[in-house]
Amino acid sequence: MPPKDRSLEKHRYEALSDFRYKLRCFLRFSEDAAREEGITALQYQLMLHTQGFAGRQWASISELAECLQTQVHGAVALVTRCEEHGLVVRKPSEHDRRQVEVHLLPAGRRKLAKLAAQHSAQLAALHEAVALASSVDGVT
Repeated sequence: MPPKDRSLEKHRYEALSDFRYKLRCFLRFSEDAAREEGITALQYQLMLHTQGFAGRQWASISELAECLQTQVHGAVALVTRCEEHGLVVRKPSEHDRRQVEVHLLPAGRRKLAKLAAQHSAQLAALHEAVALASSVDGVT
């Protein structure tokens, strides 16, 4: 391999390493911030995803399972734990009786707003790492 190719490969590894490090820092920050609010990182993510669909203020169980990359029964168990903490409520869909909608309750909205604000600064550092890692291969 010519020296120039090795240099590019080394630079790519450095950028990917930096990205993985900053991603892990972001995830650790998120875990700690959620814990300080008395919830788990997955509970925070579930609340966030209930608000992540354009034009509505809820998510279905299957949508939450997809967003969380888990099985439906795992999402159901997580929704149950969030309900027990007074963060969300299940409601039958008005449009499809087979579907259950998960809505945030006021306590969930307050926790979500606080945590989302805290995540903004951390996202800026992660965005910078993504941009750098992408530019190594000329993707940007």
